[in-house]
Amino acid sequence: MWRRKNDSPSKPDEQRPQALREAVRQARIESAERTGTVVDLRDAELARLELLNDALDPLYGEIPHDAELFDRGVSRGDPPRLWVDPIAHVHMGRDKRSYRFVQDSRYGRTLLAESAEIDELVAAITRYVARRMLERERALAADERLGPLDAANDARLRRRRRWRTFGAFVFGVVCGIAAVFAAGWWLLQQAR
Repeated sequence: MWRRKNDSPSKPDEQRPQALREAVRQARIESAERTGTVVDLRDAELARLELLNDALDPLYGEIPHDAELFDRGVSRGDPPRLWVDPIAHVHMGRDKRSYRFVQDSRYGRTLLAESAEIDELVAAITRYVARRMLERERALAADERLGPLDAANDARLRRRRRWRTFGAFVFGVVCGIAAVFAAGWWLLQQAR
């Protein structure tokens, strides 16, 4: 219990630091294995998306070159995605086996299709592309009905706008002068 100063305490067990070093080394090995597993899962997701991308080649070959709606590509972000167009993409589901085809909108994401089969997803993407092309055709037809604005029509519209601005200015000046005369008349009536 009581020791003298020159009595050295018993040396700590040398096994304790060795055990900690071994535990840290083992934890690093496990972390590397988990990281390797995550990388393997990411590579598997990318490989599955590349397979789907290859299956879409015939569909994108049929799209007219002047239709610039569709820009397909695989992004290697987190999570990896296969972009069908700027607002729709395919990513892997939570089970990493099923494909999820979603569309972004102002109200959030809409699930358009989900399947583990590439053929079913290709059919869903084909229907989506067809609908988008129909929307594009309708928009172009609506633009044609409005008629192109030629230079003469544009000049006529500018002249009309200029006269409206001038008319508003003249109306404001007349109203201002009338208000000054009305205020003067009222002050004269008050002074009498």
